[in-house]
Amino acid sequence: MTRRRTGRAQAWAELLRVSALFSVPGDALAGAAAAGVRPGRGTLCAIGASLCLYEAGMALNDWADRAEDAAERPHRPLPSGRIAPIAALAASAALTAAGLALASRAGRPPLAVATALAATVWAYDLGLKHTPAGPGTMATARALDLLLGATASTGGNRGPHHRALRALPSAALLGAHTYAVTAVSRHETQGGSTRTPLAALAVTLAVAGAASGEVLRARPATTVSTPSGPPAPAPHPHPALPSSRTLPSSRPLPPSRPLPSRPPRPSRRSVPSRGLGSLLALAYARTPATLLLHAALNPSAALTERAVGGGIRATIPLQAALAARAGAPGTAVALLGLVPAARALARKVSPT
Repeated sequence: MTRRRTGRAQAWAELLRVSALFSVPGDALAGAAAAGVRPGRGTLCAIGASLCLYEAGMALNDWADRAEDAAERPHRPLPSGRIAPIAALAASAALTAAGLALASRAGRPPLAVATALAATVWAYDLGLKHTPAGPGTMATARALDLLLGATASTGGNRGPHHRALRALPSAALLGAHTYAVTAVSRHETQGGSTRTPLAALAVTLAVAGAASGEVLRARPATTVSTPSGPPAPAPHPHPALPSSRTLPSSRPLPPSRPLPSRPPRPSRRSVPSRGLGSLLALAYARTPATLLLHAALNPSAALTERAVGGGIRATIPLQAALAARAGAPGTAVALLGLVPAARALARKVSPT
């Protein structure tokens, strides 16, 4: 009985690809950093919603591809008979409902973003995956996941639209990375593509370059600056009021000296460590770059699948780089702690 339960748990772990779960919490945390707020209760709700919707997509993906997997990957949980198709579909529906319920706890705007995310996931799995719109749809899902964290972290109803706009650049970079990984994944069962891994490598390097930059949100200057033009003429005294020249007991005031101008100091939170951002961007690019190059030189199914796995793992250092870029080095360092766990679990359960 114990062995049977262990085998069933292993089957569900493979179906849900639990080793890829470590790439999900960073979306909400990077979104909160991009919005300029600290993670809070809303961020936790967004993380829970993201995990549920991510796993819903994994279960629905295998349910939709069960006939294809029977021919190409008969060892998968559904074609091998270890999990019934109806169970996978029911799990996907239940996880979707749970994700939307968690998002609603953060407010109406996060619920709206989560609803759009859920619709994107279902549309991808049920129809768009094998079309030219597939990579773009998956990229949209990841970008929406980051925006979900941005809107939920603001408290739901306190300026979420403005916060979401501030998080759009980070969402675009995360979406570009997801687009490249998804494009490569379309060849992981048969291989044979050289251009796609090379294009994904170019996108990875471009995203790393953009993520290594810093976002400065400097506070307005509070010191008085001296104009560079000629001084304005002194105003004439009012005829009804005595001036300093007409009062014998008064002394003329000394000429005023211009106050030295100082450059505005940006806030401590808005300026990340330039070295940390560069190191994280380098770590992000290094993770999939070698694997993508190998897949381009030898476009076999095995090397292509390894490149896809490397791209999924690279999501975590990219999220950390985006957090550092937005001025949250503490969040960036915390996200790096997920990398060893994701790597260790990937040896037991494939993320692809």
